[in-house]
Amino acid sequence: MGSEQLRKPPAAAIKLVTGRPVSLYATSVLRIGYGLLYLVFLLREFPHRHEIWGPGSPWTPTLAAQLFDQTGWYSFLLLSDSRAYFELCYGVALMTSTLFMLGWRTRATSIAFAVVVTSFHARSIFMTDGGDNLVLLMSLYLVLTACGRRWSLDARRERRTADRTAGAATRSKSLSPTMRQLRDARVTLTTVVHNCGVFIIAAQVCFLYGSAGLYKVQGSYWADGTALHYVLHLELFQPWPELSHLLDQYPLAIAAIGYLTVLTQVAFPFVLFGRLKYPVLVLLLGMHAGIAVLLGLPVFSGAMIIADAVFLPDRFYSSLPRLGRRTARRLGVRLPRPRGEAGGGAVPPQARPETLGSNLR
Repeated sequence: MGSEQLRKPPAAAIKLVTGRPVSLYATSVLRIGYGLLYLVFLLREFPHRHEIWGPGSPWTPTLAAQLFDQTGWYSFLLLSDSRAYFELCYGVALMTSTLFMLGWRTRATSIAFAVVVTSFHARSIFMTDGGDNLVLLMSLYLVLTACGRRWSLDARRERRTADRTAGAATRSKSLSPTMRQLRDARVTLTTVVHNCGVFIIAAQVCFLYGSAGLYKVQGSYWADGTALHYVLHLELFQPWPELSHLLDQYPLAIAAIGYLTVLTQVAFPFVLFGRLKYPVLVLLLGMHAGIAVLLGLPVFSGAMIIADAVFLPDRFYSSLPRLGRRTARRLGVRLPRPRGEAGGGAVPPQARPETLGSNLR
């Protein structure tokens, strides 16, 4: 009996990793979110692109190349000093972010997006902050995931292909045993890599919140509740000085928000397996919205909010279209009936070896 109990946890873990891909909707939300965030970021900095990443940057290509020799970083922006080449690279970055957000050929565009983010990050590394670092990490992690299986152009193409080839499942039975084993091995490998990517993303977010909370606990300003008071008086983080000064007139509320922030961040990794995580996620959403508005850090806040989406179950995301149609009906708006959608709020069945198309993304 004891040996059976010892074998159950490893068997359950193996089944969890190899059984079926998890969080397909969540990873699709991350793909859309980070693709859109980086696209908006590049468009926002378009007037200043030459001073930040181009040949006219104070951090010259020569200095960047010297730093790369020491750190091992890489950026395709340094392959040429030509202004025309930089404009071409910038256009490619905009197009790559758009295609990645839309989920077009996600297997290739996810790699291209990671290369773009890494190159732009490395080119002007001294102008980056925590938000840029998180976007960089997530772009690398998303390469491992099947983030194009839901809400993407790839998923739409797969549905249309499945409609045209309704007899594919019957023809697949005629495959030789060797080909069938190779196909099943490919599906299993893709599932394992995807699930490991999801777990890495979740672990990264937990580490960020846990370490941030523990660092705050060690600070005297957070212990006496005055940390946010000093933050609100930093000119570097005052996009709306009048609003910062207005909030600073309520020291009791400022102290309560500070204590709640520390408590939420420290507790976050410990509430993931219960329903308590939902109110905690709402508190974190409010915290990041406040950081974006009060401290002028929209990229950091946006990156953290998108990362938090990985902890919401697929049944939540699959119910959003039905909730949207129900709301539209109440408002008197008529929407076209969706095609190929699973009935009710259930998550559509995951791809299995018997029905999987040639494109796993």
